[in-house]
Amino acid sequence: MNRKVVIGVSLSVAAVLIVGISVMQPQKTADPNIQSSNSTNNKLQVQQVELKNVYRDFTFDADPETAQLFVEKDGVKESASLPLPKETVTQLKKTPEIISWSYPQKQMDIKMEKKDHYVEVSLTSNGASSYEWPKVQGESYMLPIGDGKYIPAGDKIWRNFLTDNNMNFIESFSMRFFAVNHKGYSVLYIADDMYNDTIQFKTEPAIQMSFTHDFPSINSNKSYKFRIYVTDNDPAKISQIYRAYIQEKGEFKTLQQKAEENPNVNKLFGAPHIYLWSSQALTLDNIHWNKLKQSVEGPLFNRIEQLLKQYSDDGSGEFNSVLADISKNDYIDNYQKNTITTGLNTAIKLPQLYTPTLFKDPDDDSKALLNKGIDQLSEQELYTLNKRLLKSVLKDTVDPLEQWGADASTNVLKDMHASGIQKAWIGLPNWADGLQNPAMVEEANQLGYLVGPYDSYHSIQQNASKDWNTASFEDTSLYDNSTIENKNGEKIKGFLGRGRKLNPTLSLPSVKQRVNGILQNNIPFNSWFIDCDATGEIYDDYSSDHPTTEQQDLQARLERMTYISNDKKMVIGSEGGNDFASTTIAFAHGIETPVIQWSDEDMRVNKTSPYYVGGYWSEGGGTPERYAKTVPIKEAYKHIYIDPTYSLPLYKLVYNDSVITTHHWEWGSLKIKDEIGNRMLSELLYNVPPLYHIDQDSWKKNKQMITAYLNIWSPFHEKAVTKLLTIMKFYPRTVLCKALHSETTSVWS
Repeated sequence: MNRKVVIGVSLSVAAVLIVGISVMQPQKTADPNIQSSNSTNNKLQVQQVELKNVYRDFTFDADPETAQLFVEKDGVKESASLPLPKETVTQLKKTPEIISWSYPQKQMDIKMEKKDHYVEVSLTSNGASSYEWPKVQGESYMLPIGDGKYIPAGDKIWRNFLTDNNMNFIESFSMRFFAVNHKGYSVLYIADDMYNDTIQFKTEPAIQMSFTHDFPSINSNKSYKFRIYVTDNDPAKISQIYRAYIQEKGEFKTLQQKAEENPNVNKLFGAPHIYLWSSQALTLDNIHWNKLKQSVEGPLFNRIEQLLKQYSDDGSGEFNSVLADISKNDYIDNYQKNTITTGLNTAIKLPQLYTPTLFKDPDDDSKALLNKGIDQLSEQELYTLNKRLLKSVLKDTVDPLEQWGADASTNVLKDMHASGIQKAWIGLPNWADGLQNPAMVEEANQLGYLVGPYDSYHSIQQNASKDWNTASFEDTSLYDNSTIENKNGEKIKGFLGRGRKLNPTLSLPSVKQRVNGILQNNIPFNSWFIDCDATGEIYDDYSSDHPTTEQQDLQARLERMTYISNDKKMVIGSEGGNDFASTTIAFAHGIETPVIQWSDEDMRVNKTSPYYVGGYWSEGGGTPERYAKTVPIKEAYKHIYIDPTYSLPLYKLVYNDSVITTHHWEWGSLKIKDEIGNRMLSELLYNVPPLYHIDQDSWKKNKQMITAYLNIWSPFHEKAVTKLLTIMKFYPRTVLCKALHSETTSVWS
């Protein structure tokens, strides 16, 4: 029999959907032709037996004039695709198993064929640029938006949200299916071609969906297909069918298989995900301000003022003003201290800092680096040299080098480990944070943590700032020659409208150049996070110099992640986590809680709004408001994004033992006001790693809450994350509460 550990997710005020972690056991079978030779075969046998209880036999028929598809089970007939406007039909062929025809005016050929457990629908263009099919309507929908959503067709808030909200299928749906629930059963649609697809919604008087596929001129593939299954109105059965489909395609890899390829993957099991903010090599606390005040009119600060004026986006005006105020007054306030500290840290990153007339007495290590030639230094070596140069002039006005910024972050890591956090994924918001403080990275590695930088190859800027170094590439020709054009010949803009989107098929040499540059001094990163590559935000590039289809774009993204994962032995993760990347990545940020409403000005623009999520900048190099500030969200967004009534663990039911998923970094575990306890419970029930943003101050503030929760969460996740997730039955909320460990009460009460 299967052993089950009970966890739950609430689906209504009155009931909780209990899901289980199944451990497959070898089972005997009455069929003498099936033999149990090893555990893998045993698992496959069990799965085959279970799938027999999932598939539902049905018949089908179609009206060729309207492309309406009917399915019938146990005498109950439903429309699996609503009728389209009537068309002239030619080449009609009809047997009990196959119906095919052509639309000469629409320039489309249609074929519907009954297979063992499904109908395969093939739609082929012989001249059409796009085609809409299927068009569906039911009582409710089960959609893989994020981890999964249950959407009643008449729900007013969902109807309002989906009005004029067309969705890019590969980007908005985490998996390649959707399910439509009718009274007697559910119809499941699995899309064979996930590219160039759009989901449109009509919402009056109830939600209706349609699927449109484009046939771009640059793409020679002129067909798309659906598999259409009939099963129960049961998210577990829908997910089992899809999981079997993915396995049939050879596109499934377990976490245990990934751990066999890279044992560091095991460090994710039971690990919270923590962004550690330590962007300053020299912190405000490292400076002895009474002593520094005596030297602000000296040549070093004149040099820094020149550098800021020439190389900083913010210029030198603020820095100059502060220097003038300090020289006149006895007191140095925090604003002035932060301005000076920011200027010094900017100088550390600049190759132009060194001048022999200013830095007259470099130590032996500095001399060795200078002898190599500044233009020959790695990024890590440049930071090391510049820190030593500043220390040689600042002398005892600053702490010893080993106590600079790395010391505070290292102490946080040590205290985390001493507090019982034995496993963690530590993400650095910028690889420069690690290269400035390699001792901190070494400490994380020694403590047994995964540690790695945030990286991105999505946007490119012509003159990217030091703070946006992911948008900067050594190959300066990329901006003009390797960016994406739409079919109108316009360049597609980069993130926040800055720069352009880089064509991924032309990026790999720069990926290798950047990654090798970061790692060339053997900094012990063992993980890597790639922005955007698993989100499905992909493009057709119509440039005449490098035409690229969406499929080629996607394959290039997977190729560059595979390079970092396999060649550099990194535990790879990405934003999003949509399942086309499931065999490549080990973890993903954004499936559980995605970015909430980019377009809402109260959240993104209006700084006086209570819903404003905060800016990207932080004073003193700590966690920016965008990630640290706790804010409420509007009631409508609660309904859509976090209300458990509408949440289904569809992704978990397919991929719990394959990809570890958590929140988008903008919506970490502590972000949403009045929902922190509910999200803790949800993380425990859904087997989701909490995601935190931590610096020295926030660790002190939240340490007790975090460690108390992780004492409960981590042991369970460590065991459950390699197991198959199954839905068991409904229980009253009181049963669930009694089942949960009593120690949890103090954590989220």
